[in-house]
Amino acid sequence: MNMDLLVSVLARAVAQGATEADGYLVEDSAFSASVRLGDLETVTHARDARLSLRVFAGRASAAASTSDLSRESLARVVDEATSLANVTADDPHAGLPDPADLIKGVPDLDLADTSPEETPEAKIEVARRCEAAALESDPSITNSEGAEYYDRRARYVYATSQGFARGYTTTTFGISVSPVATRNGQMQRDSWYSTARKRGGIEDPAAVGRTAAARAVRRLGARKVKTAEVPVVFDPETAASLLRSLAGAASGPSLYRRASFLLDRLGTKIAAPAVTIVDDALIPAGLGSRPFDGEGLPTARTVLVREGVLGSYLLDTYSARKLGMASTHHAARDGNGVSVSTSNLMLLPGRATPSELIGSVRRGLYVTELIGFGVNGVTGDYSRGAVGLWIENGELTYPVEEVTVAGNLLEMFQAVEGIGADLVLRDRTAAPTLMIGRMVVAGN
Repeated sequence: MNMDLLVSVLARAVAQGATEADGYLVEDSAFSASVRLGDLETVTHARDARLSLRVFAGRASAAASTSDLSRESLARVVDEATSLANVTADDPHAGLPDPADLIKGVPDLDLADTSPEETPEAKIEVARRCEAAALESDPSITNSEGAEYYDRRARYVYATSQGFARGYTTTTFGISVSPVATRNGQMQRDSWYSTARKRGGIEDPAAVGRTAAARAVRRLGARKVKTAEVPVVFDPETAASLLRSLAGAASGPSLYRRASFLLDRLGTKIAAPAVTIVDDALIPAGLGSRPFDGEGLPTARTVLVREGVLGSYLLDTYSARKLGMASTHHAARDGNGVSVSTSNLMLLPGRATPSELIGSVRRGLYVTELIGFGVNGVTGDYSRGAVGLWIENGELTYPVEEVTVAGNLLEMFQAVEGIGADLVLRDRTAAPTLMIGRMVVAGN
């Protein structure tokens, strides 16, 4: 049904004078339930559909999107987009990918859970169990900001006016909890979560609750430290955010706008030899896996950084043409247009345990949370608020807050002195524990 609808929309665009067109249709059904201190707070069940359309009149293009899939609405969106394309200036780089490059068959990446749906009551009970475990695990846990269970089933369909039409289905399940710890009048909160493509892949709710509680308790008694230039160890969650910043600089739109510190760096050394970063869209049941990108091109495993050398950019068709290169099949559809996004982006693990990395530091900071968005995509300058634990003589000693970690992303990746063996693909972007030899930790 959804594929036929998309094909008919594109046929109307051609009948209205478009030389070619493509469309991306997402239909999803989502459930969420939140509890706080054992009481049910909210239950949401939503169904949604979104169609994004691109219409080309020669080398001119226009885009439109709608969540109203009625016949009248779709006709209006098509007609408006086609009219707009006819009065838009030509862009020599606009146009669909070569039809010969589109995916031939959709591989089964095991992205959808086929087990019977659980009752809303059973889902709510998962959230309750998660929060209860957090509250019971330590006397210092005195309150909670709540726990949430959610699941989502989505169907993605892509089609072109040249006769291509393919689709695939995904599911996502998750739980999260945010307990509050109190001691001597001081209050600290932290959280933990688990997400998976299959219901059975979610971590045990009680274990998620206990982890969240331990994270909150270890923040009690936090203080500032004096400003110093020291080694900084990023835990897996915060290390992953460094990868996101690097991927943003490697994406086509940043490059052709000349707003990237990785401009003209392809094939050059940008990181320590221990650093290899891959984006692999074909991992079975991976949270970021997808058989084809937002333009119907088959996805693959892209090596972004190989042993410290920048091996690839991340490009859709348009940005590739602007840069005189080939698409790396990283197109994403969001709203009206086409953007670039990663799939399963990861820093490949090293051999050291996290405790060995921490043990190698005489004085430094172990970062467990980053605050704010102080990353300059043009220069790579990096400055973010941080929370963590102070390292003294290879041991985690006391919690630290209200400090800033600062450096430059290129210099930081080149100063990587240790990579942990603890890579877990618990999100679309993942990293093991990461040690950077020198950064400014600004406090008192």
